Amino acid sequence: MVIPRSATRFFAWTALAATLCTAGISRAEAPPAAAPVATEAAPAAATDPGAAPVDPAAAPAPDAAAAALVVDEAMTKLQTTADKAAADSTEAILSINVMWMLLAGFLVFFMQAGFALVEAGFTRAKSVAHTMMMNMMVFCIGAIGYYLTGFAFMFGGVNHTYEAVNGLDAWAFSPITLGDWTGLLDHELVIGGHGIIGLSGFCLAGLSANFGVLAFFLFQMVFMDTAATIPTGSMAERLNFKGFIAMSLWVSMIIYPIVAGWIWGGGWLANLGRSMGLGNGAVDFAGSGPVHMIGGATALAGAIVIGPRIGKFNADGTANAIPGHNIPMGILGTIILFFGWFGFNPGSSLGFTGPFHNLAVLAAVNTLLAGAAGGMSAMTYMWVFGPSKKPDPGMSVNGLLAGLVAITAPCAFVDTWAAVVIGIIAGVLVCFASFGLEKMQIDDPVGAVPVHMVNGCFGVLAVGIFANGNPDTAAWNGVATPVTGLIYGGVGQFLAQVTEAGTVAIVVTGASYVFYKMVDAMGWLRSAPEDELAGLDMPEMGAPGYTTDDVVMHGSGSGSRFRGAISPIKKLASK
Repeated sequence: MVIPRSATRFFAWTALAATLCTAGISRAEAPPAAAPVATEAAPAAATDPGAAPVDPAAAPAPDAAAAALVVDEAMTKLQTTADKAAADSTEAILSINVMWMLLAGFLVFFMQAGFALVEAGFTRAKSVAHTMMMNMMVFCIGAIGYYLTGFAFMFGGVNHTYEAVNGLDAWAFSPITLGDWTGLLDHELVIGGHGIIGLSGFCLAGLSANFGVLAFFLFQMVFMDTAATIPTGSMAERLNFKGFIAMSLWVSMIIYPIVAGWIWGGGWLANLGRSMGLGNGAVDFAGSGPVHMIGGATALAGAIVIGPRIGKFNADGTANAIPGHNIPMGILGTIILFFGWFGFNPGSSLGFTGPFHNLAVLAAVNTLLAGAAGGMSAMTYMWVFGPSKKPDPGMSVNGLLAGLVAITAPCAFVDTWAAVVIGIIAGVLVCFASFGLEKMQIDDPVGAVPVHMVNGCFGVLAVGIFANGNPDTAAWNGVATPVTGLIYGGVGQFLAQVTEAGTVAIVVTGASYVFYKMVDAMGWLRSAPEDELAGLDMPEMGAPGYTTDDVVMHGSGSGSRFRGAISPIKKLASK
């Protein structure tokens, strides 16, 4: 905290006056024996009326040393008070920022319930326990994986200081809102001046004493979990649970932290502005690229390798509709996701003090507008141009989610009108992408690829198109100028965003394709055809997701199979 000079003068004179007054009061209350010390002429004047009056000019001069001492004491007290006020202010600002980020992280965690309901509602009832189990366990598995290696790979070098380059000062990418990180998370593998992967922070070693870092870990972990959840939707109803576990570890420990670290962890994509003069480098406020595109690209590779559900496509290549079993459940999950997105996007300001509250509030408003516009545009498109000429609930849901995904990267960089435009485009784009996947005979039961990969890519590009040069974004990624998109003259920023989108699409899709091929070769990727036809609840989970009769399961031990037997109570009642 820096105290203005005028305020310093005011406090100094106030403290000095208070000190002098205190000194005067102390002398006035002093015992009578101390009075003669004042002057020697005073007693003579009081006892001898004929004595000559005392000339004030001839009175002894004030003690300069004593006055200087008083001033020094006052200034010392002022400095102590100012230092304490500054420390208290810094602590209060840090606490507000951390609390804001924690609350936002809790909202993002609650989005897991939304994903579970959406995926379960828009798939068939015979695999609902399997679907819900994946959505619960992806968090548990992902949290441990991210703790072991993911956080270190992603942010282990975020506090590494890059040297001054191209007229720009030295720079570290660690957040300035979360306290002092000196000596922490500063080990990065750097090749040719480009950050590749973090090398510190494994298992949070050496970080437990810094509550700002710990809060940051929690916030980033729930973002990772969003990316890890997305592929479970594209492979729903035929993904072997062993393959699901392998996928969860792949995303949380390797592919997500490495690629997302290039954007958020001070990696080479974030440095494009400093190293190549491309705007502010790859900019993504809340994760259209690092979260949704990575999750969507992983989902696309998985859907390609695992193949479509039995009965989805005919011999002539035409697709059959496989309706979800519970539309109300899916819509409720969408509303929960919309609610959680108010933690996802505004919380990515990583603080709520100074200019960061401006970014957070703008992100919240733009999130609201883009999500609403996406839902409306998809509904309208299906109503007017869709096969059924009806406001399709499933596509309306995906349009809303597409608008939210697309605004995630640019939410704090664009005007409100741009947020509406982005949402409208996203709502139509998700419809086109869904029809396109079916023509390519790629089966995505819940539309994970059109929502997250396609519109995640659009969101990344939207920064490079619509960013308005908001002054609060100046110095982003160590570049002095604010983030400015194409329509405001920011050609370099657009090129940086194209580089981010292309890198994520190529690297994540390609690497994940190879990974899934390896898992498939082990026999872990796809469930057996007979299990898929019967539903995965009993073959893989050993328990039904729903029971509609009074039934028992023979052999209640581990691995028991449901045989549909009528319970003894039911038998008696039927006699």
